[in-house]
Amino acid sequence: MKKLIEKLRQQIIEELQLHDLISDNFDADTILFGEGLGLDSIDSLQLVVLLDRQYGVKIKDPKEGRAVMQTIRTMANYILEHQNSKQPPLPN
Repeated sequence: MKKLIEKLRQQIIEELQLHDLISDNFDADTILFGEGLGLDSIDSLQLVVLLDRQYGVKIKDPKEGRAVMQTIRTMANYILEHQNSKQPPLPN
């Protein structure tokens, strides 16, 4: 789980072009939207694409997406629970 969380932190920085944000500035439980990192709806779409492309995980319901993308930890938990069976399991 630790490796997945760290990988997600780095992917969020790269995917959302938050290069001025060092991954140590937020942890696995930092809220991603609103008062946390301040991500917006465009960012959420990019994260949905990231989850699909990198992990084979699809989010189709917006309500589910809000729950999944609360924090990096909630994203990691969702990936581990729903990851496409074609891919090998991620190391913990």
